[in-house]
Amino acid sequence: MRCLAPRPAGSYLSEPQGSSQCATMELGPLEGGYLELLNSDADPLCLYHFYDQMDLAGEEEIELYSEPDTDTINCDQFSRLLCDMEGDEETREAYANIAELDQYVFQDSQLEGLSKDIFKHIGPDEVIGESMEMPAEVGQKSQKRPFPEELPADLKHWKPAEPPTVVTGSLLVGPVSDCSTLPCLPLPALFNQEPASGQMRLEKTDQIPMPFSSSSLSCLNLPEGPIQFVPTISTLPHGLWQISEAGTGVSSIFIYHGEVPQASQVPPPSGFTVHGLPTSPDRPGSTSPFAPSATDLPSMPEPALTSRANMTEHKTSPTQCPAAGEVSNKLPKWPEPVEQFYRSLQDTYGAEPAGPDGILVEVDLVQARLERSSSKSLERELATPDWAERQLAQGGLAEVLLAAKEHRRPRETRVIAVLGKAGQGKSYWAGAVSRAWACGRLPQYDFVFSVPCHCLNRPGDAYGLQDLLFSLGPQPLVAADEVFSHILKRPDRVLLILDGFEELEAQDGFLHSTCGPAPAEPCSLRGLLAGLFQKKLLRGCTLLLTARPRGRLVQSLSKADALFELSGFSMEQAQAYVMRYFESSGMTEHQDRALTLLRDRPLLLSHSHSPTLCRAVCQLSEALLELGEDAKLPSTLTGLYVGLLGRAALDSPPGALAELAKLAWELGRRHQSTLQEDQFPSADVRTWAMAKGLVQHPPRAAESELAFPSFLLQCFLGALWLALSGEIKDKELPQYLALTPRKKRPYDNWLEGVPRFLAGLIFQPPARCLGALLGPSAAASVDRKQKVLARYLKRLQPGTLRARQLLELLHCAHEAEEAGIWQHVVQELPGRLSFLGTRLTPPDAHVLGKALEAAGQDFSLDLRSTGICPSGLGSLVGLSCVTRFRAALSDTVALWESLQQHGETKLLQAAEEKFTIEPFKAKSLKDVEDLGKLVQTQRTRSSSEDTAGELPAVRDLKKLEFALGPVSGPQAFPKLVRILTAFSSLQHLDLSQNNITDLGAYKLAEALPSLAASLLRLSLYNNCICDVGAESLARVLPDMVSLRVMDVQYNKFTAAGAQQLAASLRRCPHVETLAMWTPTIPFSVQEHLQQQDSRISLR
Repeated sequence: MRCLAPRPAGSYLSEPQGSSQCATMELGPLEGGYLELLNSDADPLCLYHFYDQMDLAGEEEIELYSEPDTDTINCDQFSRLLCDMEGDEETREAYANIAELDQYVFQDSQLEGLSKDIFKHIGPDEVIGESMEMPAEVGQKSQKRPFPEELPADLKHWKPAEPPTVVTGSLLVGPVSDCSTLPCLPLPALFNQEPASGQMRLEKTDQIPMPFSSSSLSCLNLPEGPIQFVPTISTLPHGLWQISEAGTGVSSIFIYHGEVPQASQVPPPSGFTVHGLPTSPDRPGSTSPFAPSATDLPSMPEPALTSRANMTEHKTSPTQCPAAGEVSNKLPKWPEPVEQFYRSLQDTYGAEPAGPDGILVEVDLVQARLERSSSKSLERELATPDWAERQLAQGGLAEVLLAAKEHRRPRETRVIAVLGKAGQGKSYWAGAVSRAWACGRLPQYDFVFSVPCHCLNRPGDAYGLQDLLFSLGPQPLVAADEVFSHILKRPDRVLLILDGFEELEAQDGFLHSTCGPAPAEPCSLRGLLAGLFQKKLLRGCTLLLTARPRGRLVQSLSKADALFELSGFSMEQAQAYVMRYFESSGMTEHQDRALTLLRDRPLLLSHSHSPTLCRAVCQLSEALLELGEDAKLPSTLTGLYVGLLGRAALDSPPGALAELAKLAWELGRRHQSTLQEDQFPSADVRTWAMAKGLVQHPPRAAESELAFPSFLLQCFLGALWLALSGEIKDKELPQYLALTPRKKRPYDNWLEGVPRFLAGLIFQPPARCLGALLGPSAAASVDRKQKVLARYLKRLQPGTLRARQLLELLHCAHEAEEAGIWQHVVQELPGRLSFLGTRLTPPDAHVLGKALEAAGQDFSLDLRSTGICPSGLGSLVGLSCVTRFRAALSDTVALWESLQQHGETKLLQAAEEKFTIEPFKAKSLKDVEDLGKLVQTQRTRSSSEDTAGELPAVRDLKKLEFALGPVSGPQAFPKLVRILTAFSSLQHLDLSQNNITDLGAYKLAEALPSLAASLLRLSLYNNCICDVGAESLARVLPDMVSLRVMDVQYNKFTAAGAQQLAASLRRCPHVETLAMWTPTIPFSVQEHLQQQDSRISLR
């Protein structure tokens, strides 16, 4: 290795290699460009000495050593150099320029022609806290050069994601061999723990004691064998140790030796950390782009291997020699300010909620997707999967976020959206994610930031990313600039949660706003969010959103990488919540009684799929059970919230409830659910509302911020204001029911629970509704509003409403509990009700069932693509007034199997008789598979001893359309052909444009004779059928005695195939039309065939 000494100023002269005496040189100012410096022979260690001019100012000469493998370096100078580079902007920019130039100058020829996947970084998690083997191949691998797509957009401040560091501590490298000198302590004694699996014990090692010198390197010569890092006794001198041997597989390893504390002492997580610098591509292991390569160093025939683990230096006396050393397994990972911020963030998010908020019942997280609302529309809406085809996110939130990490490329932001209706527990779920991270269950993230979106509706354009992370949340976080710099270096280790995304203003334009990758100047919050959504700002992080799926918000989420939906409580989960609620309240003796009260009210039981409503039912049940044994729950949602607020209104200040209701309505019109203390009309109203739990401080919110405990409570208060207010004209009141669309100034219905509560408050008897809340005087003021709404509802024609508006009308009529309105609505229901594509929740299914029973007529229901639960489907199918129904094949077959397992024979028979699939259109492979399962059910049923006959759905199918298209059609067509023989009444078979080819035509010809007595129309339009396929069809055509129309247009058979079909047609007098025009047949041939038989159509 070359040794450098002072030479004349301004010159860079090198000593001839192999000389035992090192000439001198004097370092002057670094002149010239970076390229000149790169091509010079200057040694990086000399540059380090030149940088620390204060330490070298008083030295007139540098001590030289004749050993070719040693150099002089001062570790304090090296550490100061790195720290100053981090702190000084000018120095950091200069070094960044060098690193950028390094990407072009140092081209590693070893990487040419090789796949980038075979080169791996040594990760920061591979900390040398335990002994580990270093195979010989490791030293021969070149370090991985960053690829263009993995580099950040701003190369000026680029640093490696996993910085190499100087290894400090008491370490020894040696082979597993029999050597005859000082024995090493056993590994368990050194680490104070059991050796890990696969760990080899170092029995003996060679140690060559050297005199202590802070400026010298000591060398260990090791025999051949694997290399291990182990703690050792502290008799070795301080300094840098170079360990080299030709047979070790690693040419040279540098270890800075420190002392090991006493066995009873565990070193605290303190000490300096050497920040990472870019490594030279063809100088692996070096933290400088000017480091000499392996070819420059005589004693290093291979690239040097250095450790990249962060460890600490323990300052103990070099003369201390404890019997056994001990090191902590958990070593500090970040600088102290970062560690402190990390711990404070854990304390912020780690607090468990108290009271009912702490009751945890896991809900299903279902994978969701967006689909076009219609074939002619570009707008997307949340798709409604069938119950059986729902894809649950197995493993919950941890698996969701882990999958997000595994499926993204380096430096790619991952956007995940969790959707759900109001009251489904989205905010609680977001809080559970933060607590899971604080408890260590999300180790893939170093930092989690949770920001409620209502905090981001602020004017101004002076915000930066640092404000978004630390200052704009409900509780500002104190973080140093070093923390923010650390986060920017590793954005892939950051999880940002935006809760309540629907509360953002103008969120539909985030995908189209302009924002750079790192705005140098402050910008608006809209610009910051646009940068996050466009994956330019904090690139590589995970962005988690919670939102209600409504309006234009869905369009903003169309670019999300993953969509999930909270499905709410099942019946069993709702009952489990009730049990845990009374257990946490110390009222275990009332658990069974509370469940009985809930089961006696089917509507409230169906509404309990919402966690918010389930909690409200528990609160009212608790209050009623404390009063006496003859307690009963109300039968409507309006009665439920009247019962909850009635006791609070008894001792309220005058007009307090009305003022609170007005405040709730005004906030709802602005799409807000939080408020400040100064927004209350008086301090008495605020004190009363907080004491009764009508408003409360959100988790981790500022002292002055308040919110309604649930969205439905805000909806009820908003409806109460509409019922009482004199500011709203009576003729304007019907628009707030949101049943008929308005062309001018439409009501957006953000408070979506208002229509039902408004109908209940207006029409229910005043004595147990408005009178119970505000007294008789308030109840008398709604008479005119009641007449206006009654006249409006009775003029509505339910048969003209869309499915969603029809369901809302049924809910409003049920909440009103007014006989005249209810009878008008149910008697005007049409006999054929289609809810195709409209989601049916458990409350929807319950109210629809009650309306069908009260109508007194027969109904046919279309329940496809409604996502109706099995219990709701069974309750509707079991109604005697339902004579026909259509539902998803998979859901229906699952219902039959469930009824058969539970022994409900009569209901099973009714469900089979009422089910129909006429007409059936297969649009996916799943449709064909479900149809196959239905046929298999019939075959199993026919072979059973206790049942006989065909399923009506299979027996009565008359029209079947196979519309999978040219891509999926050839794959699914063989499955369809195998079950065609089961449809004995099939009259219309449409197989157009599925690319079935000659093979498909041959298989179809084999199945067609079973349909000879029923099939009237057969379409094989545009299916790439050639002469062979035409011959197969011509052979079976005379057997199709019932066939009237056959379409084989736009196929690929030639005149030969056409003549075969024409010849077969002459033997089929029953066939009326054969459409046969195709461009592969000469027109003269087609005309000739048509002249011979006029039934051949060429149009």
